[in-house]
Amino acid sequence: MKRTRFGRRGGLSHDAEQLIWLATGQAQSGSRAEDRYWEAKMTELVDALLDQDDEATLSNALDHLYATEPRAYDELADLVEYRAESGTREDSALDVLIIAAPVLAWSRFRIPAVPIPAAVLANLRVHLQAHVLADGVKLALADFLFSPDQLPQGYTATARLSQAMGDAACHNDDLHIDTEGLPETAQFLSDTRYILAAVAAPRGAPLFAWQQSSRTSRERALSQWRAQGGASLGPLLPGCVLDVVLPEAYFAASRHADEAGRPYSIRASVAFLGTALDVPASRLRAVIAPFYEQQLEEFRIGFTLPDDDKVVHGVVWPLLGAEDDSTDTAAQIEAVLKESGVQEILNLEHQFPVEYCDDCGAPLYPSPDGEVVHAEMPEGEDNSAPLHLH
Repeated sequence: MKRTRFGRRGGLSHDAEQLIWLATGQAQSGSRAEDRYWEAKMTELVDALLDQDDEATLSNALDHLYATEPRAYDELADLVEYRAESGTREDSALDVLIIAAPVLAWSRFRIPAVPIPAAVLANLRVHLQAHVLADGVKLALADFLFSPDQLPQGYTATARLSQAMGDAACHNDDLHIDTEGLPETAQFLSDTRYILAAVAAPRGAPLFAWQQSSRTSRERALSQWRAQGGASLGPLLPGCVLDVVLPEAYFAASRHADEAGRPYSIRASVAFLGTALDVPASRLRAVIAPFYEQQLEEFRIGFTLPDDDKVVHGVVWPLLGAEDDSTDTAAQIEAVLKESGVQEILNLEHQFPVEYCDDCGAPLYPSPDGEVVHAEMPEGEDNSAPLHLH
């Protein structure tokens, strides 16, 4: 989940000024003792703002620090995320945390966002406890497979869900999600779905299996979750090719899903074109170009068929976190394309504006002749599926 902030006009409230002062003090601290002071004061104020659903004050403080004090921004962002995903439970003898288990999927058909049946929830519970969670951790699973559009929007909404799921976790019960009013899910060929859960353990006890030296490592936990947990998800996502991201704290898992989703989308695109057009990867051509607003925002990749400059498909590779012009993103994209079997790759150095189709809103992609165009599948092919990957 990208942390980039955008500046706001207008004055800052007293609470926002206080957050900025506290976070700056934390960033400049020279000892653990001083750290504890700043963090305690900042935690008290952040918890109060979350309880009051005051998203604006949190966002305004973060926006200001992002532009002026990067280290203080990181301190405040880390704390706000932690308090939002832990349900702000100072009076409990338990540590509670909302976690996410992202699922990467691609399909020529609509990727579902659906209720999770009780039998699948039971399987997921078994595999999470066996491969991901520490011994004795209590668990609550939400009974819905969320699309990105349906996740809590903002810190205060996350904190409300964390509180509800944490209450369920304390009793080892699953949480029913009322789907009425959930946003519609945008249709993409490649997208992410999220299993949300909450875990509870005695304060100071481990929450994850890799915190127990005798259990496992993160890498092994992911391997086992991919093999066992991933298989449990097949009935929820028929007709989809799946991969999973390691379940962990909500915001961290979301960011890791964003990172993993970029190369996954390229691999999915190559596989889709091979299936839909019967064209092997070695005969595809990929055109990579940077796209700017006020600064570099993303790269887009247009795919063409042999001996044809018409773009038939495209992928967006957004920049995440601290990535910018100095990051060799084009080389990363090229490496993924080559691993996927694409041999002809054209890198354009021209700075294109971030543009979309006026009619359908789809991104415009670079063509070999240096223009940005709509991706169009060849006539006579099945065009019922979306024309771009997320």
